[in-house]
Amino acid sequence: MKNCNYLIAIALVCFAFISGCQEEERKNHDLSPGNPTVEAKTQFTGAYFGDDLPFTVTLNDNVPLSTLTVSLFFGEERVSQREFRVTQNGDFSGSINVPFFQNVADGTATLEFTLLDTHMTSVTRTYNVPVSRANYPYLILVTANATFPMYPTDNPHEYAVTDVFGNTEVPAYIRTPVMNENGNVITFGSEGGVITHGVTGEIPFETMESGGFTISFNTRTYEAGPFPPIFVNGERMSKISPNNFAVVANFTQGQEIAFEGDGFADIDEWWIDPDFFEPGEEDNVFKLLPIAGRYRIIANFTLKYFDVQVMSGNSMATLQANGTGAVWIKGPGIGKPTSANNPAWNETRGLCMAPIGDGKYQITVVRGETLATGAFKFFHQNGWGGEYRTDGDNSMLTTTSNLVSITAGGDVTFLASEVEIGDVLVIVLDVGSDRSSAVLTVTKK
Repeated sequence: MKNCNYLIAIALVCFAFISGCQEEERKNHDLSPGNPTVEAKTQFTGAYFGDDLPFTVTLNDNVPLSTLTVSLFFGEERVSQREFRVTQNGDFSGSINVPFFQNVADGTATLEFTLLDTHMTSVTRTYNVPVSRANYPYLILVTANATFPMYPTDNPHEYAVTDVFGNTEVPAYIRTPVMNENGNVITFGSEGGVITHGVTGEIPFETMESGGFTISFNTRTYEAGPFPPIFVNGERMSKISPNNFAVVANFTQGQEIAFEGDGFADIDEWWIDPDFFEPGEEDNVFKLLPIAGRYRIIANFTLKYFDVQVMSGNSMATLQANGTGAVWIKGPGIGKPTSANNPAWNETRGLCMAPIGDGKYQITVVRGETLATGAFKFFHQNGWGGEYRTDGDNSMLTTTSNLVSITAGGDVTFLASEVEIGDVLVIVLDVGSDRSSAVLTVTKK
């Protein structure tokens, strides 16, 4: 009995000791809510698009701090965000970029500060910031050999320079001066045949006139000139290389596309891609055949044909996981407008198939004209990366066609015994709603 009482006493002492330790641990790891506060000391009187917006805020809490997230909103859209690690109360200084955008009006942005402490308690404060497009005293036109100041015209945000440039072609990009201690240089150049900011690709300014001429640019609309007088539905095509001009726009299926200007006077002699166009009711007008989307139309004045590419924004589209986007062909087996103009195995040059809907992509070829004896492959992008193979784990290619042969690596060739010179073949790649597998069908017309 004495031994039993002794054991009970020891157990009670142990229980009291453990309870005390647990209580001490709870005290040492108190996770009760903190009381964070954040107040801006900076007076936000305004900023220009493209500036770095500085700020100083006072942080306070009764528990350790964790992070300060700073976000900038244009309307409901978050356009810039930075996260800072903060460890102590007091003043904290930093900056956040005010993005430069095309066709955005002056207005009021919202600057949001969210302070989070180590107890996962947070607080958010917002402040209004007037944002405007700078009226620069000048812009700088940068060519390979010289720079030229461009001065404001009577049109809002338009700048121009008139000079004898020594050539009717003036490839150049444009840059801004820095307006204040928080400002940045903004560049305007050409990327994918489209004028945009943040790049220095040369804009292919060109005139048909001899002698001096005027180059202009608008920092809000990005309208620029001069360019050769050729248009697609009223929009001037931009020169992207010698004898190649492009336009990027959103089109709907069946929409009529008018090619206008003296450069298209002989368009009846051009090769017209049967997967993308069919003749309209008027001269120089064609209907778009593939599904609605954003396309780049490149007019090749050397080979006299239109190269059409599916776009995502101002970049060439890629095949998405859900089967939307674009499929690209590489290899010496197919070319446009003839098989001699094929992409071979060039990393950055591919043929874009026409998207016809429901995850299907189409290209029509003629043996002896656009189809040669060489091989070709299907790619997710206009470059190396995802590709369809018969031994692929995530991009499996299958077919039941007796007209083609496919290697394990995905090289497709047409069988000479089954396809004769002059045969018209419609090639369709069906990736469905999951690009992990694709079915190739070939139909003789």
